[in-house]
Amino acid sequence: MTTNQPGHTFQVDLRGLVDLLSHHLYSSPKVYLRELMQNAVDAITARRLLDPAAPARITIRTGTDGGIVVEDSGVGLTESDVHTFLATIGRSSKRTEDGGIDLSAARADFIGQFGIGLLACFVVADEITVVSRSAREPGAPAVEWHGRSDGTYSIRTLPAGSVAQPGTTVTLTPRGDGSEWLEPGRVVQLARHFGSLLRYQVEVVDRHGDVVQVNDTPPVWERQYGSPFARREALAAYGKSVFDFTPLDTIDLDIPLVGLKGVAFVLPTPAHPTKRSGNRVHLKGMLLSDQATELVPDWAFFVSCVVDTTGLRPTASREALYEDETLAAVRDAIGERIRQWLTGLAASDLALLRRFLDVHHLAVKALARYDDQLLALLLPWLPFETTDGTVSLDEFARAHPVVLVTQTVEEFRQVAPIAAAAGLGVVNGGYVYDRELVHQLPQVRPGVTVTDLDPETVSAHLDSVDPGAELAAAPFLARARAVADRMDTDVALRSFQPVGVPAMLVDNREARHQRRRAELSSDADELWAGILGSLSSSAPRAQLILNHLNPLIRKLVELAGTADAQLSETAIEALYGQALLLSRRPLRPSDHALLNRSFLGLLEFATQAAGNGPVGGPGNGPGSGPSNGPSNGQGNVPS
Repeated sequence: MTTNQPGHTFQVDLRGLVDLLSHHLYSSPKVYLRELMQNAVDAITARRLLDPAAPARITIRTGTDGGIVVEDSGVGLTESDVHTFLATIGRSSKRTEDGGIDLSAARADFIGQFGIGLLACFVVADEITVVSRSAREPGAPAVEWHGRSDGTYSIRTLPAGSVAQPGTTVTLTPRGDGSEWLEPGRVVQLARHFGSLLRYQVEVVDRHGDVVQVNDTPPVWERQYGSPFARREALAAYGKSVFDFTPLDTIDLDIPLVGLKGVAFVLPTPAHPTKRSGNRVHLKGMLLSDQATELVPDWAFFVSCVVDTTGLRPTASREALYEDETLAAVRDAIGERIRQWLTGLAASDLALLRRFLDVHHLAVKALARYDDQLLALLLPWLPFETTDGTVSLDEFARAHPVVLVTQTVEEFRQVAPIAAAAGLGVVNGGYVYDRELVHQLPQVRPGVTVTDLDPETVSAHLDSVDPGAELAAAPFLARARAVADRMDTDVALRSFQPVGVPAMLVDNREARHQRRRAELSSDADELWAGILGSLSSSAPRAQLILNHLNPLIRKLVELAGTADAQLSETAIEALYGQALLLSRRPLRPSDHALLNRSFLGLLEFATQAAGNGPVGGPGNGPGSGPSNGPSNGQGNVPS
């Protein structure tokens, strides 16, 4: 038989609970003032439901024995209310009489949701005194509740007439480690931080009687202005005061479904996509968060917003937004509003659109990948790096009906000078989003052809050398091919502009991958070498294309039959090294070694020719050349 056991009551350690609030629930002790202001606003709201003409004021007095006093003209509390709501942790004053949550329409007018309220003030105070007189019962006496951080409290009824008007006064006596948060200057700062958009009058009064107005209502976006220009200037000035930048433009936000109104401020300088801008979210006028990155879509990192809402749900700490379907819908709605703003710029203000794209083209590229409408509207205006410089695709496509796009930045840098001289139109597709977007250009501009650039395409556009000249260069080319073969590279002789470029290295990703596999295979064990070998392909090798129009190449061709073989090989290595640098691709250790060897080798040959006569004389021939290692510090350099 089961015997019913007597029930027990939870015992709450107030000190432990305060520690939990200060170190885990709230990000900072500063929220104490928000809780006091929030309770005052809710009390005034409740009184206004009883009497719409009731006064609405919140006064914060500083300099009272190091503490503060917060007064409101709200609905106040009876003695029964004090026992119910101030002495019971977790009980909300917005509950119905039977203990259930009030779901009436009036419930939406309150800020507080979780009944923690006054308890948060113990984060900065040792003692809290609440004096309140109810407006619901005109004849009810005022009540004083005195709570201490050790978990004890006392309640007493004050003499009739001691409190003239309904309302509540909360006095905080600071604790030793919380006094800094109650200093007059800090209180003004916090009051403005949290309450700048509150709809009821909030003021801070110091011990000298000086008054500081905390809020400035209605919000700047709800005021009337003489002209659109005046409104825009006022919004820009507000953005400057909040975020410390003058916005490039402002975007009105209005989502009636959740009672959200505000402004999105467009950043005037580039923002990194991974660094989200902070957004200020106010809940019924009270600041909820100034870092609400979850309010806007990820791609909209170029705006910072200030909004006030009545319908979004806060987290338990009331310092962030609760992630739910409503917030997701609001995020989508804000994203759609930003799209509409971009569409409007394209239709009516191309100068501002160009300024925006100059700063935030990366964000627009990210958005255009998934938004066909925006793609068609803005793709022609987006800037890309091309062989004609950084220009819009629309301008580039007018000059080049066939648009070639590289797959990597390195490929573009390899071919850009030569392609430009040959009249080819090449776009650098190596940056994020660029190649994918360029390939969508024919959808927007019919008649334009876009194709990936194969480096061999560039070499095909170079002029062939006269057969007689190529035959005369055969000895030099044979030696050059022998040297280049060690770098897994072929050699070709062509004529191209600019004349000042003696050689060009034409490569592609597959050829580089093939060489990398070969390097790894040579250093790997038998099993891994077999695996890498199975991945090898017959892709074409890189090409070192020598420019027959260049005077240096012509001179090397003329001297091929008479010059020292070591000098020719060193010159060819130097040409390869220069072409490698011009390609701007990452250098391997072997590439660094080649550049060092060829540079020092040419210096040594020049020194020998200047000091000891022709290269190849006694003691100066190939046997003591730069590729034969050191010789006890007597002038030779290591290979």
